[in-house]
Amino acid sequence: MNEQTITGLRAALVHSPSNLPLRLLLADSLLALNRLAEAEEEYSQVAGQSADPQASVGLATIFFRRGNFSACNVILEETLARHEPDPAVLVLYARALLREGDTARAVENYRRAVLLDPGLEDTELDGELRSRAEGPQENLVDPADTDTRFLQRPGVTFADVGGMDAIKREIELKIVNPLLHPELYAAYGKKVGGGILLYGPPGCGKTFIARATAGQVRARFINVTLNDILDMWIGNSEKNLHDIFELARANAPCVLFIDEIDALGASRRDMRQSSGRGLINQFLQELDGIDHDNEGVLIVGATNAPWNLDAAFRRPGRFDRILFVPPPDTVSRRSILSLKLAGKPVAAPDLDKVARRTEHFSGADLDALIDIAVEEKLEAAFADGIPRPLDTEDLLRAAKKHRPSTQEWFATARNFALYANDAGLYDDILAYLKINK
Repeated sequence: MNEQTITGLRAALVHSPSNLPLRLLLADSLLALNRLAEAEEEYSQVAGQSADPQASVGLATIFFRRGNFSACNVILEETLARHEPDPAVLVLYARALLREGDTARAVENYRRAVLLDPGLEDTELDGELRSRAEGPQENLVDPADTDTRFLQRPGVTFADVGGMDAIKREIELKIVNPLLHPELYAAYGKKVGGGILLYGPPGCGKTFIARATAGQVRARFINVTLNDILDMWIGNSEKNLHDIFELARANAPCVLFIDEIDALGASRRDMRQSSGRGLINQFLQELDGIDHDNEGVLIVGATNAPWNLDAAFRRPGRFDRILFVPPPDTVSRRSILSLKLAGKPVAAPDLDKVARRTEHFSGADLDALIDIAVEEKLEAAFADGIPRPLDTEDLLRAAKKHRPSTQEWFATARNFALYANDAGLYDDILAYLKINK
């Protein structure tokens, strides 16, 4: 930016003094040249005529450079309260807070900025925050850990998922095809994104199918647990939830997987405390995307207890596809057994026979079955020191010792399917149990 450009912009403003974008460009140009007094005058004119956050941030930057950190923070606090958080603005806010000695809030805002945009990681600022903060350093800003924990690129696809054909077809229609053929969906006015709720007994592959969905479309995968959201301090849980949705939006296309979603979205009728209601309302607001664009954000929720979920989540536009994930069928069980026995000493067991004898077993139950068989072999090996491979009889004997954990779940689910199913939500459970209502 040079003097000739500044002169040209001023001349243009003489003919169009109410052109605010042109005046902002002049202000930004003056700021880039560190002509603070002139830049402040232009930004102030814009701020007096509109609520454009760019003018407010420009003024805050000027105060920061002058060392007036208090004024800088006042402007940024008001800007962040009225507008969507800009990661670069959060970094500036963190710097100003640090200069005023508020290290804790500086850490919080820097962490939030890097969560939204990992490219803003600043080694110098990170080091300064660590040196000034109280307590163990590992509890401070560590963007690398945050990225590893949340943003992943799964290496599995639908080809790695045994069975679940109906579920894969639904997910392809709702998630995969919109990303691969956006022009077709745009022609019908349908947005790319939305929500799918997976429910069923524990240990039946809900997390795995969500991870495979992200791998299928080569999208980022964010796996969120309760510990990532819930906080003992009022308001922090809502903030954590918002930050995670912001991370997903910033990295679209992205599959956001939320496990145990019933714990976050429990029925408000059963709640006595307003804090829980506040989190549910925040969750519904994030799903609606009223103040935020959820285009390309694919939300997959999983629950073992869909009957505990607030009915508002099932409204079209939120979780408008609700899919039952049953225990693996015979073909899937054989595939799971083969996968889990890989690398273990085996004597060509008849996996088809074992798969037929393990009806209602979940993937977790099959894991337990193999563990029982291995423990028996180890016990024998301790006696004579000779490790022997697993055979068909070992696996069948272990299957008799382990009761499928899904049975307890189905005992509860059956009651809801029979007596609280006016909307037909649990018809798939009745079909699986071969019950004609």
